Amino acid sequence: MTHTRSANAVRLEFAPGSLVQTNLSGAAFTGDWLWVAGDEACGLDRLRRLDPVGRESLRFGEVRDFPLADLLDLPGAADEEADLEGMAVADGYLWVVGSHGLKRKNIKPDRSHADNAKRLAKVALDGNRRLLARLPLEPDADGTPCLVKQAADGRRALRLKGDAQANLLTRALADDPHFGPYMAIPGKDNGFDIEGLAVDGPRLLLGLRGPVLRGWSALLEIQVEVRADDLRLAPLDDKGTLVRKHFLQLDGLGVRDLHFCGDDLYILAGPTMVLNGDIRLFKWPGARKVMNANAEPVRFEAALTEATTLPHGSGSNRAEAICNVPAAMASPQARWLVLYDAPGADRREGEHTVFGDLLRHA
Repeated sequence: MTHTRSANAVRLEFAPGSLVQTNLSGAAFTGDWLWVAGDEACGLDRLRRLDPVGRESLRFGEVRDFPLADLLDLPGAADEEADLEGMAVADGYLWVVGSHGLKRKNIKPDRSHADNAKRLAKVALDGNRRLLARLPLEPDADGTPCLVKQAADGRRALRLKGDAQANLLTRALADDPHFGPYMAIPGKDNGFDIEGLAVDGPRLLLGLRGPVLRGWSALLEIQVEVRADDLRLAPLDDKGTLVRKHFLQLDGLGVRDLHFCGDDLYILAGPTMVLNGDIRLFKWPGARKVMNANAEPVRFEAALTEATTLPHGSGSNRAEAICNVPAAMASPQARWLVLYDAPGADRREGEHTVFGDLLRHA
């Protein structure tokens, strides 16, 4: 039976075996199609806009999976999770980024204290987590956007050069005074953890869930270029700077997602560790202009405004993805789409349907 939902609910209908369902962590639109990523898969799902079935104004379904192993030569195994945490569409490409972080095993209630002690001490790295890639978008014969390994115009699916242990970004940060010491700490322990991606021309912004340093969160600014069959870091200036650091005052929260809207940058923020804490949306007014004029390798930005606070549950309903809704869907007012990891019973219907929210622009 179909539940009655509020008009700001967005219905996402997946299918048995879909790559992404309850672990949504990234979202982006191309026309009437919604692309979503999850942090427990190694691929992306595409959903088509459908007619609503209840009071909700937007509904997406007819899901199709796009395994990353069909598009890229992955650093890890084809079935090893990539922990995708950020997505963005720009210049005919869908960009994706993995967390790049280590993971720590959790305890299990049915294990002994000794076994759980061993589990909690075990730290590992899935090779596909250290993934930054761009995937060509190309319409099929029906005009439906698809992800392809190589487009007819020569565009290719490429990733930042690296292997299952490191890539050019982690190598550039290995001796960094701010982030180098955190590269060996698991992401959910306030270690290094990428959870946001925004693209601005040649510039990429990577938002860090962690580490948060004395209450300051960070964005990494990089540029990439194609060399042979890889993406490489390109200098940001004539001094050879490969990574610029922007420290933001987000009241001690870490970055969960990023999105440009005009010259403003919106930052979805939440706890850096495993906490049921505040999830807020911040606005950095004029961020694009500030970055265009900036030549400092490290800068601090406290002039952010809080756009809104989002609801969260206890161990559920964690807002992880935000993106601008196309004007044709959002009229008469501009709106954000917000998607949630670990949706609770109030955001689920049956086994394969989950609900996000429409949020009015602040």
